[in-house]
Amino acid sequence: MNKKFLLPILETQTTAVLLFDSRLRLQLANPAAESLLQTSEKKIKDMGPKDIFPDSAKWEGSLDWALSSRRPFSERGLQCRRPNGDTISVDCVVTPTQLHDGGDALLVELIEVDRHHAIARGEQTLAQHETTYAMVRGLAHEIRNPLGGLRGAAQLLERELDNPELLEFTQVIIGEADRLQALLDRMLGPRTVPHKRPFNVHQATDRICTLVRAEVPDSISIHCDYDPSIPEVEADPDLLIQALLNILRNSAQAIHGSGEAGSILVRTRVERQVTIGGRRHRLAVRIQVIDDGPGISQEMMDKIFYPMVSGRAGGSGLGLSIAQNLIHQHGGYIDCESAPGNTVVTAWLPLENDQ
Repeated sequence: MNKKFLLPILETQTTAVLLFDSRLRLQLANPAAESLLQTSEKKIKDMGPKDIFPDSAKWEGSLDWALSSRRPFSERGLQCRRPNGDTISVDCVVTPTQLHDGGDALLVELIEVDRHHAIARGEQTLAQHETTYAMVRGLAHEIRNPLGGLRGAAQLLERELDNPELLEFTQVIIGEADRLQALLDRMLGPRTVPHKRPFNVHQATDRICTLVRAEVPDSISIHCDYDPSIPEVEADPDLLIQALLNILRNSAQAIHGSGEAGSILVRTRVERQVTIGGRRHRLAVRIQVIDDGPGISQEMMDKIFYPMVSGRAGGSGLGLSIAQNLIHQHGGYIDCESAPGNTVVTAWLPLENDQ
């Protein structure tokens, strides 16, 4: 097997692939493996499995067996620790092979279990969002037409009335019609077509942090952790800022509503080989808003992106729904994971559209 021939193939794979030689020293790691391990191939080259996965002594014995017997094997739910200390759960497939010089080697495929769950959850979230938004759009259309007629009839009636005391009732009808119209507009979100241009996402995150810092009390702190290597994304700056602002405000309101002090972290990273709605992107930007507030109940987690659903007293339930729609217009999606003291809302935006 020629490494020069193999490398272009592995670069396009979403599965993390490691190539170990007969001494069980790493010779190749594809971009998906670099993303999984959160390190570069250069840093881990010539390392053994134990160096790359410090808790994998038993697994290294299995690699020795596969190399000597030339038999493939697989393991599910293997717990591995990244070089930075994070623990991940992976499914592992090991296949013996040979290098072009005749030397024995092992191809090791690592599939992150949590990633596959995240992909499935993301596809389900997008499908639910599209279904819900189509329903809301249809419902808004059915309500808007008679609502306009109702308002117009009240205005005509108002002109014919001579009794000033009766005008109060027509004003109530007109005012309530306007209120319902405004509610429909908020549910549908901005109706403008995105005007995309190359845009630095950190301009958006800096803007929303500045705005929310001015709104929240001093007991809530907002911090930033940026990846300076993120290239510009094709986006509508105004719509992107609105989406991220809704997410950050939602986190701030959750902490404020708990009556406790808290902190919010806005973090950006570049991810390789990201699947969004069944479509694979070679590069995507991950924007996370992480707060240490009370968290979201499991019951609420299944419907937080539905319009008019809110776990906060007095909340409209439109912030995350509108944010999901705006990010979806940019080819991305929003995901959420929550536990008491750690709620993470993640917005994914594709940087490239390669299949």
